[in-house]
Amino acid sequence: MAPVTPIDQTSIMTGTAFLVAPFIGSFLATAALRLPAARPVVRGRSACPHCASRLGARDLVPILSWLVLRGRCRHCDGAIPGYYPGIELAALGIAVWAATVFAGGPLLVAAALGWGLLLLALIDRASFWLPNIFTLPLAIAGLACAALRGGDALLDAALGAAVGYGLLAAVAWAYRRVRGREGLGLGDAKLLAVAGAWVGWQGLPLVLLAASLAALAFVAALAMRRGRFDWQAPLPFGPFLAAGLWLVFLYGEPVAL
Repeated sequence: MAPVTPIDQTSIMTGTAFLVAPFIGSFLATAALRLPAARPVVRGRSACPHCASRLGARDLVPILSWLVLRGRCRHCDGAIPGYYPGIELAALGIAVWAATVFAGGPLLVAAALGWGLLLLALIDRASFWLPNIFTLPLAIAGLACAALRGGDALLDAALGAAVGYGLLAAVAWAYRRVRGREGLGLGDAKLLAVAGAWVGWQGLPLVLLAASLAALAFVAALAMRRGRFDWQAPLPFGPFLAAGLWLVFLYGEPVAL
């Protein structure tokens, strides 16, 4: 049997990322719904939201099952939200997007980061919550990857994590003192710490710039659709921070890869 060449290994890793991505997306979609509701993510069986019938393996094949069933439950014909295949496709899109920049092992690491950011964005969008159980491991993973590149990269990552957290924590404190109410959660500060761990302190200004521009564009589009600005409406900043980190990680100079 011929030995596996480096090119073959790269192809295998790329194919693995693409293959597992929809299954990862299926888990992310479920976790994003269950975690804010304090429901078990791993132990709970999937069931139809209409008739509560348990879903079998043939009902849970990412994307394909939804298409075959035409978005309906096979037991009661109730509509299955397009949310599920949408997140599965989003996870696949993240892997494909990462493959345009990275290959081999770095591709798998980049895809894993993207999937983690997608989960955090989904949870924050739905419940204004960035759980420590996901932000802290992402920050530690960034520091660990930076450590593999040497002491200078680890120093940049550690400084980035500290500066990222301290910066938004200070903004949150100042807003609370001036306005007398919460305006920015510490979850956002922890997510910027994640950004610092992956792109270093040097990349933080670009992350914040991209996140702020994305948030402003979203608010403007929402106002145009509604015909008015609602300055009192709360807006989760986590999804925009996640998007900013993803873009800077892909197209900047990350210290973790």
